[in-house]
Amino acid sequence: MMLIFIADAFDSSLPSLLKKYGEVTDDKNKLPEAEIALVRSKTKVTRDFIDKAEKLKMVIRGGVGMDTIDIDYAHQKNIITHNTADASTVAVAELAFAFMIALPNNITKADRSIREGKWLKTELTRTELGGKTLGILGMGRIGTALAIRARAFRMKLLAWHPDVRFSDFAEIRTHLEDVLPESDYVSLHTPLVESTRGLINKKTLALFKTGAYLINTGRGECIVEQDVADALKSGKLGGFANDVWHKEPPENSPLFDAPNTILAPHIGASTKENLLRIGTVIDRLIDEYVAHIRKG
Repeated sequence: MMLIFIADAFDSSLPSLLKKYGEVTDDKNKLPEAEIALVRSKTKVTRDFIDKAEKLKMVIRGGVGMDTIDIDYAHQKNIITHNTADASTVAVAELAFAFMIALPNNITKADRSIREGKWLKTELTRTELGGKTLGILGMGRIGTALAIRARAFRMKLLAWHPDVRFSDFAEIRTHLEDVLPESDYVSLHTPLVESTRGLINKKTLALFKTGAYLINTGRGECIVEQDVADALKSGKLGGFANDVWHKEPPENSPLFDAPNTILAPHIGASTKENLLRIGTVIDRLIDEYVAHIRKG
């Protein structure tokens, strides 16, 4: 009988949904017996994890990024790897857009000041999204979903993506350097690969419009945290919102004492609706896997 190991937090309905395929467990001691492992961002599917899972045939990442899985080693062991990229688009795009609204409206500062007994009616100024330029780095599913929402707010849309040349929703620029200087907001939606590691650094930050806002709901290691913190302290960046980290949970990040930040614990994919969609995609992937086994 197939054993499905659930390593991380999914919707509570998932075990019941999957029990038709066999035993479903979150007992880490049963990893060596598991044929399928379901993970999110917390669990790293390393060589050690794979070697312990002696019967593993498939890993499904509930979410988008696959950088938490040693894909090369998994494939050497003939282990199938999947993500649930289609499911998370709306959830992550809406969080990025929420950050874009919250930062220039000083929402967190306003809330905190009231709780501290202050009345900063004239000190807390606001700016509007309408008429501003949004630069999207990574024009995949989530970047496109963000662009659609930004157009409703009458923003100008620029985008850069290594292998995307046309879009119905944004003006695609061939070079990163053609997006950053014109953007009032920059939102990161790139996967973590060698070409995007440290993409936002001292050199690229120098190209930003002074006072621009940066949003990262992509991958933590796509930015150099110290360089972003320095840009916030100097005023080069007007604000920064971050949902993803080099290490989760983060420890002693230079962003902790940087001004004008909103920091979140990787909640981009954690909407109730998205967790249900992830479960639906997982169910389909396992069903296809079982059908393939029976056919073979």
